Amino acid sequence: MATLQTASPTFPPQAARAATADTQSGSSVKMWIAVIGSTLGAFMAVLNIQIVNASLADIQGAIGAGTDDGGWISTSYLIAEIVVIPLSGWLARVFSVRTYLLANAILFLIFSVACAFAANLQQMIVLRAIQGSSGGVLIPMAFTIIITLLPKAKQSIGLALFALSATFAPAIGPTIGGYLTENWGWQYIFYVNLVPGALMVGMLWFSLDRAPMNLGLLAKGDWPGIITMAIGLASLQTVLEEGNKDDWFGSPFIVRLSVIAAVSLTLFLVIELRAAHPLLNLRLLVRRNFGFGILANFLLGIALYGSVFILPIYLTRIQGYNSEQIGMVLAWTGLPQLLLIPLVPRLMKRIDIRIMIVVGFGLFAASNFMNIYMTGNYASDQLFWPNIVRAIGQALCFTPLSAIATSGIEKENAGSASALFNMMRNLGGAVGIAILQTFLTKREQFHSNILTNSVSTFAEATRTRIAQLTTYFINHGVSDQATATHKAIVAVSLQVRKQANIMAFSDTFYLLGAALVVALIASLLLKKPGHVDGGGAH
Repeated sequence: MATLQTASPTFPPQAARAATADTQSGSSVKMWIAVIGSTLGAFMAVLNIQIVNASLADIQGAIGAGTDDGGWISTSYLIAEIVVIPLSGWLARVFSVRTYLLANAILFLIFSVACAFAANLQQMIVLRAIQGSSGGVLIPMAFTIIITLLPKAKQSIGLALFALSATFAPAIGPTIGGYLTENWGWQYIFYVNLVPGALMVGMLWFSLDRAPMNLGLLAKGDWPGIITMAIGLASLQTVLEEGNKDDWFGSPFIVRLSVIAAVSLTLFLVIELRAAHPLLNLRLLVRRNFGFGILANFLLGIALYGSVFILPIYLTRIQGYNSEQIGMVLAWTGLPQLLLIPLVPRLMKRIDIRIMIVVGFGLFAASNFMNIYMTGNYASDQLFWPNIVRAIGQALCFTPLSAIATSGIEKENAGSASALFNMMRNLGGAVGIAILQTFLTKREQFHSNILTNSVSTFAEATRTRIAQLTTYFINHGVSDQATATHKAIVAVSLQVRKQANIMAFSDTFYLLGAALVVALIASLLLKKPGHVDGGGAH
């Protein structure tokens, strides 16, 4: 008996250590499944914006929508998304992360399929708005899970996964959308969500722990802040999306919405700074790294979504590419990121992450400056290297920027930090696209006026060109001299218009490059975080 008594104490500690190791291993696996599942959801939500934009013309034709009204297919999604992003942190506390995230993931899939069955524009707008409100939840919740569940040493890996949704998804969206539309039909841009969506739901169902709902928080909610924020952001997003089409402040509708947005967002700022329990902790913006990180992220959104917006228009208008050809060109802004982003966490352990951010923004800016001397022959071959440089720049800057901006953020502020960081990038995209639309129009008019004054019918070179074209048309079946001359003048006018458009597109890339230079300057003001692995939320 004595022997048994002396031997028995040696086994329980070993068994306990084994059990603890098994528990930690199981927890670690579930943690990474939650991170991967949530980032997959964020990827699909962002991808759905660009994949639909690539097929918008086909969708408009199928449901009988005009070009102007058809824009609401995208606008409704974006309005719902940008409103729900700031609400996600609070609503996750109300309903629990598991319930809130799973419910919205399932709703996103249901309404993705429903969009494929929309019979008219009104149905499509409503379905896209609901899809956007559920998809908008997936973006900040993935970011929040990364900076709260993962230990600091592993957060750079999680943020690299999140970068796939933030930078890779917008780049590859037109490629997927163009291929599916040209080969399968526009409905498949919505069906494509089903398989990865089912995988996402399964991963989240398995990995997220059950927690009780806290419905009492609804009564204590910052309702004045929620209402003013929702009205202000919805109005602002509508102004940005529809302003250029409606001649901005020449439209009473845009003027009224602009006033509503300005008043509502001003009230929101006042309410949030005075509230005892605000919806968003705006005081995080005075923290040096978070404030400058938000500024750089906003400018990144301008360039990221702006370049994805402007390049397809150039390829369609100047080169006559279809959606699949455009997708193949833009693929080279996305595919290199698949190779580079997994390497970024390792680089963050060896290199000052501020240097990585500066180099990333520098390369992204350079890729735009490479496109400022475009000609009529500037097509897929000429865009290859600028797109490769852009891909490298995006891969290098986003993950380190996310890490340094959220370094030092407490767990209780993680929801606010995630909402602000993701909302400002999306808002930057909306602002960038609105600016580029107007800028492109104004610069085309400017260059057209300059060229028209130079290409005068009194100029010898112009008269010679018209005579050559007249002869060409006569030799190719036009029997009447006056008709041939008229066609020659029209051809010269079209060529002038085309050259003015090319010069305007060159100017837009210069503007994008300039925005990224400002982002680079903002990143120089960032302070080195406490950990060489990129820091993370404390």
